[in-house]
Amino acid sequence: MAKITLEKLRHSYMSAPQGPDDFALKQIDVDWNDGGAYALLGPSGCGKSTLLNIISGLLIPSEGQVKFDGRDVTTLTPDQRNIAQVFQFPVIYDTMTVRQNLAFPLKNRGVDDHVIASRVGEIAEMLEVTDMLDRRASGLSPDNKQKISMGRGLVRDDVNVVMFDEPLTVIDPHLKWKLRSKLKELHQRVKATMIYVTHDQTEALTFADQVVVMQEGEVVQIGTPVELFERPAHTFVGHFIGSPGMNVLPAEVSEGSARFQGQQIALEGAINKGASGRFEIGVRPEFVTIGDTGIPAKVRKVADVGRHLVVEAMVGDHKVAAILNDSAPSQGDTVHLNFTPAHTRVYADGWIATGAAS
Repeated sequence: MAKITLEKLRHSYMSAPQGPDDFALKQIDVDWNDGGAYALLGPSGCGKSTLLNIISGLLIPSEGQVKFDGRDVTTLTPDQRNIAQVFQFPVIYDTMTVRQNLAFPLKNRGVDDHVIASRVGEIAEMLEVTDMLDRRASGLSPDNKQKISMGRGLVRDDVNVVMFDEPLTVIDPHLKWKLRSKLKELHQRVKATMIYVTHDQTEALTFADQVVVMQEGEVVQIGTPVELFERPAHTFVGHFIGSPGMNVLPAEVSEGSARFQGQQIALEGAINKGASGRFEIGVRPEFVTIGDTGIPAKVRKVADVGRHLVVEAMVGDHKVAAILNDSAPSQGDTVHLNFTPAHTRVYADGWIATGAAS
């Protein structure tokens, strides 16, 4: 296991990049502690797989350093970095048994047979595949094949980091929750440093202690799932995490106050001095309520999603979503919206501009 440090990391697939737009990864400075569970979360094309390949050694960055426990490994190969990687599609040998597949990474490194037997048995028990150890891998279901692929990554106890590149992509939705919870359980038992790459917020928030949210080659926020939900540092984080995502509304800011559609909005704290640019108000639907007074709005849609109701209302040309746990108005009703001040904040050019920045 290792502490992973990324210093002033940038990468371009061009031989002579001219400006920021030519870089797939803009400057990244990140520390991941030994034994932590981390997720790289973002949409397709945001740079998360590029970053994973740089950490693994499959790609050498254009600029900056990758360090394991303070040691510069930027130019080292994956085997020299002592990492394990689990990919989108199961990497197993169909002609081998489950036992042989799990043992292969150890046998390949000359580990003693009795150690292999012990370690394979331990991992098989964790993965709940003990009863299929002597079955050929070719006959396994897709979820069990991916379990074995995970097991191959976890069977070695000497790796610096185990990396997962969207490992549940090919798994049926009804089985994903089982593997997500199993992976979280495995981390708690194995205590290895793990990095999980995904575009699925549920996977990231379920697995990781710390989530790194990326957009267009940049890290926009690092935090716990609660921190990302409660206080997004950027409107992208608020929009990307949550269902529905954070309401982002145009704002007018003057003399330290913010207004939306002519109404002054109470905020979590003072607007930062010097904040400038395009101002917006961000408030999650969970913190929008309907009352007798407030911002006039017309209900456009009401959706019952089981656990709660999602109300979509229009304030002029701007859509505002609210999540309600009890009765809701009907489509076409005129209502009054209120924003919980402690969870309402101003953003300037996308970045949080009220209180101390995250």
